[in-house]
Amino acid sequence: MKAKRLRVIAALALLSSLLSGCAPVQSRKPVADPALNRLQGTIIIFHAGSLIVPLEQLTRAFKTRHPGVAFETEAAGSLVSARKVSELGRQADLVLVADYTVIDNLLIPTFADWNIQFASNEMVIAFTDRSRYADEITAQNWYEIITRSDVVYGHSDPNADPCGYRTLLVWQLAEEYYRLPGLYSRLREHCPPENIRPKETDLIPLLQSGDMDYAFEYRSVAVQHGLKFVELPDEINLSRAGDADFYRRASVELTGPEGVTITQEGAPIVYGLTIPENAPRPELAFEFLKFLLGPEGQEIMKATGHSPLVPAVSEQVDALPAGLRDLVVAATDGRQGTDR
Repeated sequence: MKAKRLRVIAALALLSSLLSGCAPVQSRKPVADPALNRLQGTIIIFHAGSLIVPLEQLTRAFKTRHPGVAFETEAAGSLVSARKVSELGRQADLVLVADYTVIDNLLIPTFADWNIQFASNEMVIAFTDRSRYADEITAQNWYEIITRSDVVYGHSDPNADPCGYRTLLVWQLAEEYYRLPGLYSRLREHCPPENIRPKETDLIPLLQSGDMDYAFEYRSVAVQHGLKFVELPDEINLSRAGDADFYRRASVELTGPEGVTITQEGAPIVYGLTIPENAPRPELAFEFLKFLLGPEGQEIMKATGHSPLVPAVSEQVDALPAGLRDLVVAATDGRQGTDR
């Protein structure tokens, strides 16, 4: 009897010592505690508009495992999302952008230490059955169809959203690829300012209502919203790492912070994410990132039209929290993407 009592006391002492180490870690490089079996708190996420649908599914799946976790998500153009942290001083646990270089340019090194490249995408031309000439448009004639006088097409704001400046890059590349001098100017001329919206998903209601015939979108956005789309040649759709040299032939001038002009070159579409320095709940963000980069998170990304990078890639592997390093490989160069 006495021996049994001693075993119970020893077990309680061991349990007490384990629980004493379970306090949340409030640091820039959180380390998940294996004894932590119940997460609690709210994760704040600033993210690109094209991630609205996958994040809805990712956060729902995560909550089934951790019902004590809540999410506050804010969608905006990727540049706007990053500037909420860098210029407005707002707190976020995670920032996810549609162009990983936005994190490199606006957040590292002052507001974040690292950047993980986790998914790719491609540019398409989205439309519906109500779009004018929907039964005629192809990858060979799209530029002739959309510049007809009775056709309305649009894109997102290049100074706020990567999908916007990627549209302009696609137009430049199309001029060279199709060997049509003046095509870039022609496409810009037929797309007045009233056809431009802050982020790519703002164009979806216009397509669905019939007020706009065509919109330059990510493939994932078209898939998520059940839209028809024209698949553009790989040489201009910004999807392939193997075409990176050709993509670099295009560039656009953007308005940066305090009116500074930034030159944006063409490059494969790669999404990026980070935990900012001012994250109020970095230990929760850390756990969610492990889920996002793991097998279930990758499947959700695939199902919503994205191509997850497996494994994910970083140029700052040594700065990553220890628990993420096994899910990420070092970048071999500054330009990642996929070859399908």
